[in-house]
Amino acid sequence: MSIYVGNLPYQATEEAVSEIFAEYGTVKRVQLPTDRETGRRRGFGFIEMSSDAEETAAIDALDGAEWMGRDLKVNKARPREERPASGGGWGNNRQSRGDRRY
Repeated sequence: MSIYVGNLPYQATEEAVSEIFAEYGTVKRVQLPTDRETGRRRGFGFIEMSSDAEETAAIDALDGAEWMGRDLKVNKARPREERPASGGGWGNNRQSRGDRRY
């Protein structure tokens, strides 16, 4: 199981998040995704702890808790949904320049 934590302040670090969750058990991993273009944290993260009981205790204690001026959203992480491949961004109904009819 993994924990999702949302509404994190953008200045939150993996170390700081780990410290908060460590109050409820052993933190195995903290992952705070960053934006590809700006490198800025995206305001959410994932935490893995040593046992389901520790994760449940952390979820129960921290969901809705205020931290660094933000109310945290903490729950069980859902599996990532598979997305279909995109068509390249221009849509499927556009004609190429040579195929335009005036």
